[in-house]
Amino acid sequence: MKRREFIAFLGGGFAWPLATRAQQSNRIRRIGYLSPASHFNSVDEAFENALQQLGWVKNRDIKIEYRYTDGRQDKVGPLVMEVVGLGLDLFVAWSPPLAHAIKQAAPQSPVVFLTTFDPIALGLVSNLARPGGNVTGITALASEQIIGKRLELLKETVPSLARVVVLFSTERNRSSGTTDALRAAAMAFRVELDEVEVEVPQNLEAAIRDAKHRGAQAVYVWPGGFSFAFGKEISDAANAHGLPSIHSFREAALAGGLLAYAADLRQQAQRGAAYVDKILRGSSAGSLPVEQMSKYELLINLKTATALGLTLPSSLLARADEVIE
Repeated sequence: MKRREFIAFLGGGFAWPLATRAQQSNRIRRIGYLSPASHFNSVDEAFENALQQLGWVKNRDIKIEYRYTDGRQDKVGPLVMEVVGLGLDLFVAWSPPLAHAIKQAAPQSPVVFLTTFDPIALGLVSNLARPGGNVTGITALASEQIIGKRLELLKETVPSLARVVVLFSTERNRSSGTTDALRAAAMAFRVELDEVEVEVPQNLEAAIRDAKHRGAQAVYVWPGGFSFAFGKEISDAANAHGLPSIHSFREAALAGGLLAYAADLRQQAQRGAAYVDKILRGSSAGSLPVEQMSKYELLINLKTATALGLTLPSSLLARADEVIE
């Protein structure tokens, strides 16, 4: 199925009259919503609003059990076991570790994953067009090239860039394709990578400080639940040590990071709501094709650039979808 046809396939549901869409069974449907964030946010609100547009009124037709890991890998297992024990109808998982854990703990329950790179390589589905099993969702598969694009943007920002610290977390969210894409880009731009893994936010400042002492000139923040939950803390640490940073979530740029090249998570939440709607109305998760996100936006925090003493190229500013002043 072509992407345009598939968008129409999912998006068409929004046009149905609400009076018709809202005809539910008397039973309230209960779903688990698992996020690596630390609290209810604008992305979660977009998910709720999309469900309501599709005819699902919160606490009347549907109940959402929210759970947050605060970007911590050690909370994934206990949190998943907690929600699996609630006997829910469906699960929404916002990261590969959460989706994996739910799939293993509740193999018969429908799972909608969001913001994952390559769901085939990660073992979530066997086929994008026909996922089969009980799992489907949204992938940023095209982001293997986006991985390199973010490094290119850093190089454009700092033309003399020769060494970059790549900030990973302990999440299991890397595939060989994505890490290979970053290393290939580093070779092309003649940039040396200093890969650093951080487990808790308390270690961020020391990790970035030590990387700067080793010669790092910028921070490349690897996408994941940790970097979403602690985007502000990462940005603050990078800025404190005079290092420009690039992120994969727009929220991090809004919180002070220099650059973000990101898909809109609110749009992904809306697409996820469309999957939930179809599954709760009788479609099997495995029959719904995995959707591939393809739109990315460039955000530049001009206030941060000024604080770092950077003069950004006019060509870069002209391409920005949003400039934060």
